[in-house]
Amino acid sequence: MARKPSLSLESLEALGAPRLGALVAEEASGNAAFKRRVMAALAGQSGAGAVAKLIDRRLAGLARARAFVDWDKERAFRDDLSALVSSIATELAAADPAMAADRLLRFIATHERVFERIDDSSGRIQDVYADAIDALGPVAARMSSAEASGLLAQIMTALGESEHGYLSKVANQVTPHLPPAARAEWDADLAARIAERHAAETGKRASGGLFYSMTDQWRRMRQALARAGGDLDQVIALEREKPEASRDSLGIAAQLLAAGRAAEALDWVRAGGTRRHSVLMGLDGEDETDASPAVQQALLEAEILTALGQVEAAQALRWQRLSETLAPELLRAHLKALPDFDDIEAEQAAFALALDHADPIAALRFFLAWPRDDLAARIVVRHRAAWSGSDWHILPPIADRLQHESPLAATILYRALLDDILARARSKAYGHAAKYLAALDRLAADSDTADDRPADLPSHAQYREGLRATHGRKSGFWALVEGRVTREAPVPRSGRRPNWSAQ
Repeated sequence: MARKPSLSLESLEALGAPRLGALVAEEASGNAAFKRRVMAALAGQSGAGAVAKLIDRRLAGLARARAFVDWDKERAFRDDLSALVSSIATELAAADPAMAADRLLRFIATHERVFERIDDSSGRIQDVYADAIDALGPVAARMSSAEASGLLAQIMTALGESEHGYLSKVANQVTPHLPPAARAEWDADLAARIAERHAAETGKRASGGLFYSMTDQWRRMRQALARAGGDLDQVIALEREKPEASRDSLGIAAQLLAAGRAAEALDWVRAGGTRRHSVLMGLDGEDETDASPAVQQALLEAEILTALGQVEAAQALRWQRLSETLAPELLRAHLKALPDFDDIEAEQAAFALALDHADPIAALRFFLAWPRDDLAARIVVRHRAAWSGSDWHILPPIADRLQHESPLAATILYRALLDDILARARSKAYGHAAKYLAALDRLAADSDTADDRPADLPSHAQYREGLRATHGRKSGFWALVEGRVTREAPVPRSGRRPNWSAQ
């Protein structure tokens, strides 16, 4: 049997220039974004000026545009923006890093106008701007000291009053590549801006109302400059200037720990008390609880205690927060710190803790993430009344994952989903409902004979009879079930940004 060809630089070069040229021309004829990249590459043979001319034309058009970008054109628009950023970061940067940095800044400065023209709930357009910001660091690293120093004025002109948070992110990329004199100059300029703006906003602060101030970003930029210069004390001093509720005490604690100043780090990690435990909405088995502020604080505080020689206190803290949050990362850290063979007993104790936890969702999330699908299935069965079909965006993949090891657990979840759709007569979701019933039919034999089947759970035949009795008049649903009509199940649209729920 012939080997499947691999797509690599070497295999492509082996095709030869004529064949590669034909493939590129064919793709460019139907892909506008790719065509622009090819044109930029061709222009690069004539020098930086030729590439810059093509890029400037596109930047000018982007700055002038006012029309709203419809949803069906979003992908092409994103690809076009991505191709523009790639051309700047590759073709132009290779020829002239200073010119590339200038164009990247000009592109980043278009973000506010672009966001007004498109619904970017998916975050894909924001991702392109994040890529442009990330590209600034490598480009700045290739610039001379004089060229890098000249970036300061360009950055403040392009983004100095941008409220989207991109200014400080740009500074984070650029500051490590600035000469000390330029960092000092920029810090002095920012300090003066902060003092002037702070005085101008006295009335707003006195009113007690909430308002946005550029001083927040400018202060973060000063901290980036201080970190680039290795001045941690200045970073801390600037942090103390912030309102107490806005201080990144965990970030400061981590920096102090890395600097070997564990005693000070302990004070900072405990500042403000115990953080609230919040987790990303989702039960798909991904370890999401480690993003919780409470978990981050516990992990860091335990690490600091260990550095101070307080190993038992660190372990006690991890276990206590584990009992509250069921965060897998806390258990991993706890087990890692134990002597050999003690970890098995501790792991079993953690499983018992999760099985008896008051929050079944937290327990299910824990076992899916560990992973122990058998124990996750036990949680589903034990707390069968806790699952809601309103969680349609997270339960189907869990049911699909558990159906082989525990048809009973999958049955419970599929029933919750199906019952919710029919109870609310969500006709647009009848396609999904029909799929869930088909899954229940498929799992029926194994589910009905499961050893751990609760006595009060209706059999599949009884469940189907109940559906007919309660929802027999929902002809649209039954037509799909019986194959008299067909309908593609709607694809749910989900945004990029997570929803947070407190626990």
